[in-house]
Amino acid sequence: MHIKKKYFIIIISLYFIILNTLANDFEKSPEKKKTQIGKYNNAKNPNIVVILTDDQGYADISFNPNHPNEVATPHMDALAREGVFFTNAYTSGAVCSPTRAGLMLGQYQQRIGIYTAGDGGRGFNPKTKIFPSFLPDGFNSTAIGKWHLGLDSDYPKLSMHALNRGFDECYKFMGRGGHDYFKLIGVKGEDYEPIYRNKERIKENNYNGYLTTRLTEEAVSFIDRQKQNPFFLYLAYNAVHAPAQAPKKDIEQMQKNFPHLDKKRAILMAMLHHLDLGVGAVVNKLKTQGLWENTLLFFLTDNGGSKAMMANNGKLRGFKGSLYEGGIRSPFIVSWPAKFKGGRTINDPVISLDILPTVIEATNTGRLAKRNFDGKSLLPLLNGKSTNHHPVLFWNSGEEKSEWAVREGNWKAHSLRGKLQLFDLTNDPSEKNNIANKKPALAKRLAGLHSDWHAKMQLSEVKLTGSKPNLKNTSTKLNARELKRKQKREERKEARLKSKQAK
Repeated sequence: MHIKKKYFIIIISLYFIILNTLANDFEKSPEKKKTQIGKYNNAKNPNIVVILTDDQGYADISFNPNHPNEVATPHMDALAREGVFFTNAYTSGAVCSPTRAGLMLGQYQQRIGIYTAGDGGRGFNPKTKIFPSFLPDGFNSTAIGKWHLGLDSDYPKLSMHALNRGFDECYKFMGRGGHDYFKLIGVKGEDYEPIYRNKERIKENNYNGYLTTRLTEEAVSFIDRQKQNPFFLYLAYNAVHAPAQAPKKDIEQMQKNFPHLDKKRAILMAMLHHLDLGVGAVVNKLKTQGLWENTLLFFLTDNGGSKAMMANNGKLRGFKGSLYEGGIRSPFIVSWPAKFKGGRTINDPVISLDILPTVIEATNTGRLAKRNFDGKSLLPLLNGKSTNHHPVLFWNSGEEKSEWAVREGNWKAHSLRGKLQLFDLTNDPSEKNNIANKKPALAKRLAGLHSDWHAKMQLSEVKLTGSKPNLKNTSTKLNARELKRKQKREERKEARLKSKQAK
């Protein structure tokens, strides 16, 4: 009996040893390891989603109480209601490419010499680290849609390509502002604005569908493939940028519902409809996959609405390309249900440069100190722990135009062609009343702040790009070209006056 008991103990011991060995082997298997890592990262790090629309007007979202009657964006509205809506949110540029560069850098794009769409379209040093390079190991990232940070003229090398800038995969077109919505290889054939899946050019020409929908499908597919691991989805729609194209039935329906609309405005609304559906599909996929609570999502547009496309910026002055509020103010929504309460609005000034520092803090990478970021993490502001997020914000659209702006608190200084203006944004958000003559000292001080900032940007450009220093600050002066233009304007004005008097 004693011997049988001894053998029984030995057998049981061997049984547990075998089980333990199998369990360890299972833990070490690649599949199991991946799952474990995925679960761990999802618990510690949020998924990151940036939805960037193109040329969407500030009032072309029905969450804005001043939106026109024809505007209906229920999915964007739902996102705004569930998240936090920033009423004083800005982009770092007044046109597409500079804003995209600033967003990827977390810095004023002027630090690397990008002021205009042309500057950004040509790209910048491929060795410069951008957004995905600051994410922790284990993140999968994709860039979908409009890139506009370098052309594909060096094909097949594609030095400016997203896959050479830290992204794991992509479905996008490289440079220039717009893209045909029905022909995937572009409007002038294979060598003009091809769409790339990773580094392979899409061969399909006539697409029985709509590009906005295709980009949404790609985003949803990416989320489906990333269930177990944290991810970064950069979804940069080209809608509602020109060309003015939408499915015929949607345009006709819009014209039927709103007979007074100009045809181009009706097309824009049809484009906006598909854009809104895309936002809804992405949010819905995150929710159905159980990823919504731990997803840090940003929604914004790249600049103000386009006048040429008949966008509506509400009460804001100016349009895309201008440094008045209508050119740089953006609908801006942030959501992360697991970490902060939604259903709020925040009035503090924020800027698109804040997105990357926010992500860095959210993912606890500890790399914030390794770059001189101009943006700041929004998390203290979102959690009610910040009262002075950005004391001062700056803009400069290039020396040729000599247009710049500074916002300090509720004061905004603006200069165009050497004319210095001052606005009180609290009482005059439409920037109708120039009070520079009433407060000359304040206007001069803000101009000085911009001069100092601009010189700093130029020094940074020298350091980062190796270009020759150009420290002549022409931002508050008229250069020769602008003087000539001003003279011609004055001559035309005088001629019109004489003609009127003669009549």
